[in-house]
Amino acid sequence: MAHAVDGEARALMAIFEAAREQAQTHLSASQLQALIVVSQDEGLNMRALASGLGVILSSASRLCDRLVAAGMLDRDPSPLDRREVTLRLTSAGRDLLQQLRDERRLRIEAVLVGMAPAARGALLRGLREFSRAAARREIMKLPA
Repeated sequence: MAHAVDGEARALMAIFEAAREQAQTHLSASQLQALIVVSQDEGLNMRALASGLGVILSSASRLCDRLVAAGMLDRDPSPLDRREVTLRLTSAGRDLLQQLRDERRLRIEAVLVGMAPAARGALLRGLREFSRAAARREIMKLPA
């Protein structure tokens, strides 16, 4: 079953990749994922980002360095602990994520119109259950 799902998910993954390319971003997939994690919990610290990405602290820090340099992320001193920083998206980071969402949705809609209504409903129900199962197993942190 996993093999079949993997094969059938290629079209969806291609849509996501095409949207990323259309946004003309020079960010890697892991950098984009970091922006998504920060967007879900603005003001989080580096440890929370590392946990959300499933990476070690030094890797999260290097990702942040590149995102700060690209103007997508700001680091601010934590109001609770001066030794920590809080992470926030810049307006450019927010704009980029919105552009990606908009592009993805346009491409998905173009495919959905070619599907029967019952198939669209079944797809949505299946994806919701898949997301719930993944969250229960903590396999990945999914964007809201």
